[in-house]
Amino acid sequence: MVGPNGEQVGIVRVEDALRLAAEADLDLVEVAPMARPPVAKLMDFGKFKYEAALKAREARKNQVNTVIKEIKLRPKIDPHDYGTKKGHVERFLKAGDKVKVTIMFRGREQSRPELGFRLLQRLAEDITELGYVESSPKQDGRNMVMVLAPTKKKADARAEQRRRRELSSMPAPDDATDAATDMATDTVTGPESGTAPAASAPAASAPAAASTPSTPAAPRPRPRPAPPTTTAASAESA
Repeated sequence: MVGPNGEQVGIVRVEDALRLAAEADLDLVEVAPMARPPVAKLMDFGKFKYEAALKAREARKNQVNTVIKEIKLRPKIDPHDYGTKKGHVERFLKAGDKVKVTIMFRGREQSRPELGFRLLQRLAEDITELGYVESSPKQDGRNMVMVLAPTKKKADARAEQRRRRELSSMPAPDDATDAATDMATDTVTGPESGTAPAASAPAASAPAAASTPSTPAAPRPRPRPAPPTTTAASAESA
């Protein structure tokens, strides 16, 4: 039996081991059942399981799974398409993944394998800063295959991506606050000549007065029309 601090207690009976575990308020755990005699240890079994789970979690976090991406090309690929495919290869290498580049030959292209070899060499030269050729080009039936490996490890690539994500999530400085502070400083210090800035008349007073609602004026009474004057002719006719 092994004690709680790793000391050797010796060979004891099961009843005595259980009594010692009860006195120490610990558990009697069999750690080597196939040994002769079996080995048991006094420990806190709940704490032991918790620490084992933490170790397994850390091991899974640091575990890196190697992923092989695949890019397929044609011997007579268009320059624009070649640039697009090369961008995918660079993105995969930056992420820490390996890339399998396959050149597909069709028809009479199978009699010109040097075209595919030159294309693979060109691609390898274009990505020398991000990766290297792990497996040189070789013919595989109708295809020619080359494997590229990244210069950075996948764990380092993930750490760099996490660092960039944290930097991008940081709040940017408030430009409006800085501009307001600069304006306030200029107002206090005045121009370079040392004279105090002249106080400007409050421009908001006139609009404020104009915007104040005034009491509407009472409508002026209209003059009444004068009565019609009778002429002498109308009097005679009457």
